Amino acid sequence: MNLLDEKLAGYTAPQEAQAAGIYPYFRKIESEQSTEVVIDGRRVLMFGSNAYLGLTNHPKLKQAAIEATELYGTGCAGSRFLNGTLDSHLALEKRLAKFVGKDDAIIFSTGFQVNLGVVSCLTGREDYIIWDELNHASIIEGLRLSFSQKLKFRHNDMASLEKRLQQCAPEKVKLIIVDGVFSMEGDVANLPEIVRLAKKYNANIMVDEAHGFGVMGRQGRGVCDHFGLTNQVDLIMGTFSKSFASLGGFIAADKIIINYLRHHARSYIFSASCTPASTAAANAALDIMLKEPERIERLWELTRYALGRFRSLGFEIGNTSTPIIPLYVRDNERTFIITKEAFDRGVFINPVVAPAVAPGDTLIRFSLMATHTKAQLDEAIDILYEVFRNNGILP
Repeated sequence: MNLLDEKLAGYTAPQEAQAAGIYPYFRKIESEQSTEVVIDGRRVLMFGSNAYLGLTNHPKLKQAAIEATELYGTGCAGSRFLNGTLDSHLALEKRLAKFVGKDDAIIFSTGFQVNLGVVSCLTGREDYIIWDELNHASIIEGLRLSFSQKLKFRHNDMASLEKRLQQCAPEKVKLIIVDGVFSMEGDVANLPEIVRLAKKYNANIMVDEAHGFGVMGRQGRGVCDHFGLTNQVDLIMGTFSKSFASLGGFIAADKIIINYLRHHARSYIFSASCTPASTAAANAALDIMLKEPERIERLWELTRYALGRFRSLGFEIGNTSTPIIPLYVRDNERTFIITKEAFDRGVFINPVVAPAVAPGDTLIRFSLMATHTKAQLDEAIDILYEVFRNNGILP
């Protein structure tokens, strides 16, 4: 055994979970992403998807992707910086900037690459990045690559944020970075207070709207729009893999910031550009978001119903107010067991365990799509109630 294999051989957690029959990852889906999916030849209810508007199998998105592939081919064979910029990229960037109320935008190949590239290059060695402890992993990876000073504040704790801002040299750049909707907990950033503190300490703000677009704000314009604070936020990030039902991501800001990022964000400059099909599908999704507000209204109708049912049954769901509903288990092994037992009874849910969260904060992530029916919702909640009760989580 070579030294690398010897070093890694001790990592046996996946094998142990597989041997116990509770390994919950890489489940092979054999159908389109919808409210029901086929796994191992049987249909299960899908409550583990980020496709909040239910557009992944929409005929307009599929047709747009097909037509783009026929026109441009399957890929661009290079980065945006060199040979990989299409007219469709530029057109969508213009639409996205207008959609979120900013001067300009640039499209990356994935949402992860947006945060990796932007966070790592935007500020300098003597500057500060102040970040919520529950920000998405892509933001944290960008922080690891940044030379700036990083100051973490407690989740959505504005007193903690202010203490961090007080630690910063007044004359240096201070960038506050938060998720708009937090991806596991489902709660919303206290953006009004963040804006107030940013003004007080002359700081800038970046909001990751990955789980806000298509869900909150006018026609799904996100958390910044929901609070009427778009003009007070300097950078707005989005991803295409949730409500936009595609693959890719973007950052929107004023022209000065976008000009700098276009020439310095390494995950943009040194990655192949977003495929023609992904770009076209995201563009078609934006059309639907703007033209069919009833989808978002339906999503919120289901969300209010689900939140009410979970609370009435005694589930611990934290401070969520969105279609992301955490069902706290607070035990790693039991989280895996519940996931397996729910799946065996026809409900696909996602476990969130350490180290993604603290060991005492493990949870089941239950997420909604506008295309779910109340009958599907009731069936899933009834099954989860029985599974949680049988595992001693609920009385």
